[in-house]
Amino acid sequence: MQQSGLMGMLLPLAVFVVIFYFLIIRPQKKRQRKHEEMLASIRPGDQVVTAGGFFGVVKAVKDDSYILEIADGTRARVLKSSIQMKHVSGESGSPEETDISDSSKEKKEADEQKQT
Repeated sequence: MQQSGLMGMLLPLAVFVVIFYFLIIRPQKKRQRKHEEMLASIRPGDQVVTAGGFFGVVKAVKDDSYILEIADGTRARVLKSSIQMKHVSGESGSPEETDISDSSKEKKEADEQKQT
């Protein structure tokens, strides 16, 4: 009789562990693997964004860090773990920039309509 009570308590615990694995652990491992692949693909000349928000061009690759040029003649050594993402030069600006440009276009159109 105690075995069925023990099984009744262990079954919900096992279900909880399985749910925890699929909702938290597995997606985190996928993100980590993807980030490590991105870090391994960075070569000199690539544009990157650091966790602090600095944009830079990779000038050299070291064992545990990159040498970034963040401004003309300004170089900084940055740990590989602090690289957030590769910046693709074909990407559009931030959402705020596109909203501003859209609103300025609308203002220009409204001004043109007023003049006619």
